[in-house]
Order: sequence, then structure tokens, then C-alpha cells
Amino acid sequence: MKTFLALILPFIFILISSCEDPKEKTLALHSEMTVEPIAGKSRTLSEEFKKYWYAGTAEITSYRLTQERYGELREGTSVNIFVTEDFLPGVQVKADRSSEKNIPVLKLNQTKKYLTGIYPYSVMTSTFSPVKTRDHAIKISHSMQEWCGHVYVQLNNKKQFDIESHSYFEGEADFKTSLTKTWTENELWNLIRINPDELPTGDITVLPSFEFSRMSHKGINTYLATGNVVKGNSVSTYTLSYPNANRELVIHFNNEFPFAIEGWEEKHPNGLTSTAKKIKRIQTAYWGQNSNKDLFLRDSLGI
Repeated sequence: MKTFLALILPFIFILISSCEDPKEKTLALHSEMTVEPIAGKSRTLSEEFKKYWYAGTAEITSYRLTQERYGELREGTSVNIFVTEDFLPGVQVKADRSSEKNIPVLKLNQTKKYLTGIYPYSVMTSTFSPVKTRDHAIKISHSMQEWCGHVYVQLNNKKQFDIESHSYFEGEADFKTSLTKTWTENELWNLIRINPDELPTGDITVLPSFEFSRMSHKGINTYLATGNVVKGNSVSTYTLSYPNANRELVIHFNNEFPFAIEGWEEKHPNGLTSTAKKIKRIQTAYWGQNSNKDLFLRDSLGI
């Protein structure tokens, strides 16, 4: 009997292994690779950094946008607004008063506006990244409005990534989820501005931008990706490739501080490529320029 079991057990193991769902294997491997890539180490901010980012102004850059939507390329504009501010660690919103408990962050508000036939799209993503520690973005929020309706997604960096999403689409309505902390695509834009030497390279696990998840109607999940930096004479290129999503994001930024972003490309699974090329960059305290007499500033941005 023992001899019979010794002979048959290997075949039973092979049979059981062959019955496993290959998707489960993929997910298991995916889970093992979803690790915390940032150790929370402190950063030393240079005087150059402090002089530029704490001058009491925001950096505003406009871009000529060519955006893929519904299998066609649409003309529009995009604006990146980078600014530093103090963040409340508990509720994770902008602090109204100074306090030693506040977290200094670099905020990126990225907007996109374009037309799809008769109706417009308006997209905005906000990413808040700590500047004094090498940690993930504290918060990411994303909204998209068009004539069919609107959606909103928010990530809060707590013990895990706590994510809440609201949508008018069936199957995407209202849900909450938590993910193990990992790289997020949205925070990489801020990392370029803080210290591009910290950009993740090689094989990594990434949470794609919420804009991609929304536009593709895919669930909010992490993907395997590959990061790569190529340094040119004056401009460097960071490429983030998603082989399982057939997608690639390419960001072009200046080699020298403050590592300004000159443009980007996003290659879509359908073969089309969205592009953004810089129009104008200014530094100004826009929050105090809300009078009709300030409208001319939009002309200076080409928007």
C-alpha cells in the first residue's frame, strides 16, 4: 500500500496543480510583488528648493493637449498647477493655520479640457506629496465631468490606501476598498519635481492614474509595470510601461532644477497616443487674482 501511495502521490499533485486557475496564480504573484517601496526616510531640502517653492507663488504651466477619447484624437488644453502648502495629517486637507503638526506637501492640480463632438470633458486630478519625507502621496483625488454625468475618486494614505469612488455608471456606482501601499502613477509627477533621482525604475507594482481607470472603465487595481529614465542633453524622459494593460506613459522634464515638465505622451491600448506640449509657464499667486481685471493672465497662458 505504501509503495502504491508513493507512486501515485506525485500524479495527484500534478493533477491538482493543473486544475488551478491560472488567473489565481497571476494574482498571487501580483500580491507578492505589491510591496512598500518607500521607507519613509527624511529628505534634506536644498536652499534652491526652498527659494523656488516657498516664494509665495505657484508654478502654472499650460499645454496644448491632444487627447484620445472614443477612438479619436481631440484637441484641448491642459494646465499643471504646482504649489506648496501645509496639510493636516489627520483629516488630510489643507491647513488654515500654522502648526508643527502640519505636513508640508507639494500639490499638483492637473486639469484637462477638450470636446467630444457636441459635449465637453473637464478632468481634474489633485495629488498631495510630502516634501520632507520619502513617503507616498498623502492624498489623491480625481473628478471628471461631462454631459452624461460625473465621477469622483479619492485615495487617502492611512494604514493602507483607503479608496472611495462614486460614479453614475452601473457597476461603478459607490464603493470603498483598501489596497496595500505601493507606487501610484499620480505621485510620480510630484516626485519628478521634488527629486527625480527617487523615481522607481525596473519592474515595479503601480496603481495607475484614476483617469486611466475611469476612461477605460477598469477596476481600481494595481498593475505590474516597468519604469525607466533616459537622460538627454537638457531634457530627461521617464517612461512607465504597463505590459498587461498595453499602455505607456512618457513624461519629459528638464535635467536641471526645478525639473520642469515640458510635456508628455500616453500610448493607449487602441494604438492612439495622447500628447501634451508646453505653451507657457508662469509663477504667480493665482488665488488672489480672481478679479475681472486679471482675465488677461489667461491670455498669457495661451488658454
